[in-house]
Amino acid sequence: MATMRDKVIAKFREVYGHKGEVSVFFSPGRVNLIGEHIDYNGGHVFPMALDLGTYIAVRTRPDKKVNFCSYNFDMKKTISLDKIEKQPDDDWIKYPKGVLAELKKEKVNIKGMDVYVYGDLPNGSGLSSSASLEVGTGFAFARLAGKKPDLVKLALLGQRAENEFVGVKCGIMDQFACANGKAGHAILLNTNTMKFAHVPLNLVSHHIVIVNSNKKRGLVDSQYNARRAECERALEKLREKKKSLKALAELGVGDLGLVKRLLNGNEEKRARFVIEENDRVLTSVNALKKKDIKKFGECMSKSHEGLRDLYEVSCRELDILVELSTGVAGVLGARMTGAGFGGCIVALVPKDRVEQYIEHVYTNYKERTRLDADVYVVRPADGVHELKDPKK
Repeated sequence: MATMRDKVIAKFREVYGHKGEVSVFFSPGRVNLIGEHIDYNGGHVFPMALDLGTYIAVRTRPDKKVNFCSYNFDMKKTISLDKIEKQPDDDWIKYPKGVLAELKKEKVNIKGMDVYVYGDLPNGSGLSSSASLEVGTGFAFARLAGKKPDLVKLALLGQRAENEFVGVKCGIMDQFACANGKAGHAILLNTNTMKFAHVPLNLVSHHIVIVNSNKKRGLVDSQYNARRAECERALEKLREKKKSLKALAELGVGDLGLVKRLLNGNEEKRARFVIEENDRVLTSVNALKKKDIKKFGECMSKSHEGLRDLYEVSCRELDILVELSTGVAGVLGARMTGAGFGGCIVALVPKDRVEQYIEHVYTNYKERTRLDADVYVVRPADGVHELKDPKK
């Protein structure tokens, strides 16, 4: 039976021909279980890498050209490594181009390459298809340049590519999870210090289920940057009283009174959410370590309430999915995940009620929104890696 590696190589050869050795890399997507919109505020996040992601097949060329082709998009593009510039028609190419630009800054001797990309993540769903592509590109090009990438530095490089080349002021969580995932575990990451730990996901009786709302996320980039700017303004005002404060998430729930006194309007709501969400992450992980899955689920649901009411990045479709999810007996928690304004929710669903859950959510969501929901039962997976030929 053909493996995914075999299938991707076959597609590669249809486009680029049969000569030369082809290497294949897999870079996972990620779902964040709790800790949303606080990675750029120095908070703790708790994502896991997915068993869905991006397959990247590459073959070196003797020149300085990089050819890109994707199974998922009807678009081919050739760029020169001598001059990597953003173009108006870049579309999905801007993500790997940004990574190549950062690799050049790092003095990595990147080679000309034929590149074929196949992804089984739903695009624009909040499962980090862009970060998956960035991390996978960086890993593949570094490996074929003879480097063994440091995975933390690789994540930071992918973040810089998105911040500076793509123009989205994302935090570090997405790229970090795609690079540093571990099968059977989620990652507790302190984004202020970059210290992290792999935490076993011993859910026993429950599955992690992702539901894609299929609501187009037209506002996400502009509103993401707007929320970040609001947090930065809140931080500056709070520094008038706490001079050493470097990030909003350094504050604890005991500082909420100070926030209320010094801030108002959106800045107060954003700061309050950051502080409460950071506390929820730590509470939920401690509950998980004690095998208190019920408490973990409660924290997830409270997180959604904060994202809806204080950070204001949810939408009607996501709220409906959360409501429908928590209406199924045994579901312990549900929340939107990702940047918001569409995309996905994540829920803790009893293993013996997954089919019932899917039918209930799909039927009622369709009735209320006229949209089809896509459902994925997922497992925590390893981070970016090369798919070796098992015959060698």
